[in-house]
Amino acid sequence: MKQHYHYLTIGTTAGLDVLDITDQATNFAAGSGIKSGLFTASVPGSTASITTIEYESGVIDDLKRAIEELVPADRPYAHDRRWGDGNGYAHVRAALLKPSLTIPIRNGHIVLGTWQQMVLLDFDNRPRRRKVVFHIMGE
Repeated sequence: MKQHYHYLTIGTTAGLDVLDITDQATNFAAGSGIKSGLFTASVPGSTASITTIEYESGVIDDLKRAIEELVPADRPYAHDRRWGDGNGYAHVRAALLKPSLTIPIRNGHIVLGTWQQMVLLDFDNRPRRRKVVFHIMGE
C-alpha cells in the first residue's frame, strides 16, 4: 500500500466561506499514481469543515441560509461567555458538519458525482489561513 500527503493553504474571510477545493484535490489524486484507494481531505481546527456540494451560487446561498437557521451566529453561546471571542457558533457549526471527508479513488480518479464538488467551509468570525490536509492511500 502506498500513501501520499499534500498540504493546501487557503486564506478565508470573517464570514461564512464556502471554497471549492475540487481542482486541487483531483490534481493531487491524479498525480499520486494511486489507481485504487481512498482520498481524505481534512481541515485541522475546530471552526471549519469539509463537505461536498453542487458548487453553484443558488445551492451555496441555500446552504449558508440553512446553516444560519440551524446554528444562528447572533444567539448567546457559553463558549463566548467563557472566552469572549464571539465564535461559539463557529465551533458548533464545525462540530455538526465535521472536519474531514473520505472519497474512494477508482482508476486513478476521485469518485465524485457529476454535479458534486469538494468544499472547505470556514465558519470563524475572523480571517484565517486554513491548512487542508490531503491524504491518499491505496495501490
